[in-house]
Amino acid sequence: MVKLADNKISTQCDVLIIGGGPAGSCAAIELAQSGVHVVLLERAVFPRNQVGESLIPHFWKFADALGVSEKIQQQGFIAKAGGITLWNDRVRQISFAKYGYQRPGLHVERDIFDDLLLTHAQDCGAQVFCQVVVKKVDFSDPDFPVVYYFDKRNDENYQSSIHCQYLIDASGHNTFLANSFKTRRLINPKLNFLSLWGYFKNSRYVGVDRKSHAAHEITLIKPVTFVTSYRSGWLWHIILRGKTSVGLIIPAEQFRSVEPEQRERYFKHACEEIPSIARLLSSAKFIEGSLQFRPNYSYYCENICGENYYCIGDAAAFADPIFSHGIQNAFYNAAVSCMAIKASLKHKKNRLRYSQLCETRMQQFYGFSRALALGDYGVHGVNRDLVKTMIKTLSPIEIELIRVASEMTNRSDNFRQLACEAGVWNDDFSSYEDDDFLAL
Repeated sequence: MVKLADNKISTQCDVLIIGGGPAGSCAAIELAQSGVHVVLLERAVFPRNQVGESLIPHFWKFADALGVSEKIQQQGFIAKAGGITLWNDRVRQISFAKYGYQRPGLHVERDIFDDLLLTHAQDCGAQVFCQVVVKKVDFSDPDFPVVYYFDKRNDENYQSSIHCQYLIDASGHNTFLANSFKTRRLINPKLNFLSLWGYFKNSRYVGVDRKSHAAHEITLIKPVTFVTSYRSGWLWHIILRGKTSVGLIIPAEQFRSVEPEQRERYFKHACEEIPSIARLLSSAKFIEGSLQFRPNYSYYCENICGENYYCIGDAAAFADPIFSHGIQNAFYNAAVSCMAIKASLKHKKNRLRYSQLCETRMQQFYGFSRALALGDYGVHGVNRDLVKTMIKTLSPIEIELIRVASEMTNRSDNFRQLACEAGVWNDDFSSYEDDDFLAL
């Protein structure tokens, strides 16, 4: 657990990080391990609740580099074998082992997972302060931006500031800098999505064998992340230790007439209306008070890197979570931004070039995620040339995996076009599908 810091916050540092989620924690770990003086300010008290419990195995290579893999393994999170979608009555499955992944994906309780990362950052030498709310950043001195904050520890609400050479915005959906710069953009102004999610006890789960299983069988049959289409949106089902996360993604237009006090009824009705989910939840009990809501969740931000600032993780963009890219994006963004910052600290005259290179890499990665997850909805803010360049660098096994993933929903037309233009797609491709067997 993150140790509560009673000491005073420094008046200056090399790098100031806003936010202690996975992106901010990973950046703090990397920088602190490199001897950089890093201060991280987090508004919440950890551990805290968070959604986004599904992790694909790609994150392990970043965890290894940060020296945190062993701590993650020791937590005993649920290992998942892949994903299954039931989209418009068509079944598709991805098994990680089929594509050479020796380590599994995970279903994690984000309060525990995020706290583990933030504690590791602290153990590595980063100065971590929770209950500190950043209010404003003054960039008038480009060499030493000033960050103004309220320190709410001990209920004092003390106001102060800190000078830094570089600022990392890892504030998540708050998109602190993008809101300040007015550079946050919705993926498609005409088709915004929102999410509702909650938790159930004693739910059954979908196993890698495409069958329904009781929760106590979790050690015998590995689970998958289960996704099913619903009207113009979709719903996730993710079994955790002691509870199951169920989330609904729908166009905002369909939800416009629903009052706040009716949200839970709407959510439960959707769960009952989808036959596969209704069967999985037939003996489950909804955890009262667990329902949460997030509007307009798909967005991107322009100018996410500058000569003295970097926006990473959800503070830079957020695509549809259907392929569980969120944590992978956070780890990746932290890695490339820290490379740029460490180079800038050594060669300050080149810092603008480093930030521009970082911006290209991150926009490329975000564009890839948006094109894959949102399909025709995600063309806004996607640099097609950058995405095609990235596709060309993928290994044959990665290309096969991505092509299969793109076929799991009906949103693949835009991505298929990009892949064709990149020369890695042909009409002879047949996605992985044994049959439509799904015994729920």
